[in-house]
This record gives sequence, structure tokens and C-alpha cells, in this order.
Amino acid sequence: MSDLKTTPLHDQHVALGARMAPFGGWIMPIQYSGIVEEHLHTRQAAGLFDICHMGEFKVKGPRAAKDLDAVVTAPVGTLKPGRCRYGFLLDESGGVLDDLITYRLADDEFMLVVNAGTVENDKAWIEARLSPGTCFEDISVGTAKLDLQGPRAGDVLRQVTDTPLELMKYFSFVKGVVCGCEVLISRTGYTGEYGFELYAASSSAVYMWQKLLTDNRVRPIGLGARDTLRLEAGLPLYGHELGPRRTPASTPFSFAMDMGKQFTGRDAVAREIERGPAQTLAGLILPGRQSARHGQRVLADGPVGEITSGSFAPSLGYAVAFAYLDASAAAPGTRLTVDTGRKTLDATVGTLPFYTAGTARG
Repeated sequence: MSDLKTTPLHDQHVALGARMAPFGGWIMPIQYSGIVEEHLHTRQAAGLFDICHMGEFKVKGPRAAKDLDAVVTAPVGTLKPGRCRYGFLLDESGGVLDDLITYRLADDEFMLVVNAGTVENDKAWIEARLSPGTCFEDISVGTAKLDLQGPRAGDVLRQVTDTPLELMKYFSFVKGVVCGCEVLISRTGYTGEYGFELYAASSSAVYMWQKLLTDNRVRPIGLGARDTLRLEAGLPLYGHELGPRRTPASTPFSFAMDMGKQFTGRDAVAREIERGPAQTLAGLILPGRQSARHGQRVLADGPVGEITSGSFAPSLGYAVAFAYLDASAAAPGTRLTVDTGRKTLDATVGTLPFYTAGTARG
């Protein structure tokens, strides 16, 4: 694992006894006290996540908005400074190269937040499509990202910032000071709960991490619970629900495409929408604790799909999963089975999100 990257908080995780494992080319904390305990604490109070492995780019110039509108599926030109949007990077065939969030810092300046494992490919893809006068800067190495998520996140953050958090809308951001450090504070969330993302200089990461953990409402949370939280919230993970083999037209996330503008991959997506996707991404509910796993087959009279993600859902008390299903098998209420290789598990097509009591939009 010597070739794996480490975040500025690596030693903090080791000191806290975290179980570490590879993720997207990095060595990351998977769990501390346990996935279920960390999951439920985030739902009930506040969890602190090390997300420093994510990539950040800055794009600046008089044509930056137009350039990004031609690359990112979400509408970029209509974003106001202080707002951000979720979208995709697509290849010419409509396949998903990455999902990302675009932040409009100023009229002519943007920040893109991309997945850890796709940073280099995203960088090359975007740079090759920018106008000569548009400046691109990869700021990933110098940028730390801490996510504070949960219904008590605002109460916690107010103790260490004067920023009026109550004025922040969903998918907005402001620049402020947290724990005495200059920070960009955004409110998007990947857990289904109310919370904030804190972007700061990498040199500030350890101090902010330690300071936030002095609040007894906050616990460190690993990527294991982050995965179960996002799955309950019906949110995708790149490399599982999203990838170059499929377009967003076959997912519930097609809202992140502005089909009224031209972007790379748009025509291929439009053709798929017109003919109808052969398969669609749906949610499955499995009674009991045993979960389906990525790559397992979903069956009716024969194979009708494949699991992309699955887990026991601690907030619900049963297992849930994402699966790509044939259109004939994707209607809510349809009864199916999952072939685990050793046995079959009963499953029913449900509706997304699985967990509906989240506070993210509150």
C-alpha cells in the first residue's frame, strides 16, 4: 500500500484507532467504533468526515461559464455566485466519466469538486475543452475538505464561526472563518442530513479536525458509514451506480442534465431518452439483515438485472440495494430475487430515497 496517497489527517485516524483501507488510490478510514454506531450517530447528532481525498479545480476567465456549460451537464451559466449545482462529465457516447459539483465563486470564476479516483482523467478531459483564455488550476493538493453532517451540525458549527449559517440555503456556499481558519462553507450533503462541507488550506486540516472533535456532539465517521448513509438517502457512488458504460438517462439523476443546451454527450443521451433506456436504476428492499452485493444477479423468471450497491440500512432495520433492472422488472412493488452465489434473497422494488426522515433540506 506504499503507493497509496494519504490525507493530512492520516495520523489523526491512526491515533483514533480507525480501520484503514484503500479507496480511490488513497488510504482512508473505513470505521472507528463501528459502521452501524457511526451511521446512527450521524443521523441523530453530528458526524465529522475526512473528505480531503476529493479533487478540486478552479476555472477562471471571461469564457469560463460558456466553456463549462459545454462540458458539464448541469446549467452553469445561470448559476449565481454563492450557489452550486450537481452534474456530470460525459463522454461522446453519453457515458458518465464523473459526477461533480460546480461552485460559482464569481462571475468569471468557478470551483469544480470531483471524485478522488478520477482527478487526473477529469483534469485532462476538462483542460482539453477550454478556450485559450480560460485558466485551469488543480488546487486539490493544497485543499482540505471536512464534512460535518447531522441534525446537530449547525449547533456545533455556530460555536466556532460567526458566519450566519441560518441564512444558507441548500446548495449554497459562503466564505467565512471556522476555528480561526479561512474556509469556504457549503451546504450540499451526501448523507441525507443537514450539514456543511468545509474547504480550507491543507495546513489547517489537523487543527480544525481536532477542534471540532472537542464538541461531545461530534464523532469521527469513516467511509463505511458514509456509504450506508448515502445509500439510504438514495444517492449514487461513482464506479457503482455511475460509470462510462451507462448514461444518466437510465438513472433517477437525469435532473442534473440541462437538455436545452449543448454539452459533450448530449446527443447520445437524447437518443437514449427517445428510444427509452433498456434498463433503469432502481431501489430494492430486502427483508432481514443480509444484504446484496455489487455484481450479484437479480432474477425474475430469469436474469433481469444486476446489483450496483447494497447494505444493511441501520436507520431502517433491513437491507436495501441499488440495481440496474430491465424496464419490465423495475416497477415499484415488483417481487424479485437476488442470487448471492450461495442462496437467493427475496427483494421488492421500492421507491427512492429509502430513508425519508433526513434533515438535509431543513
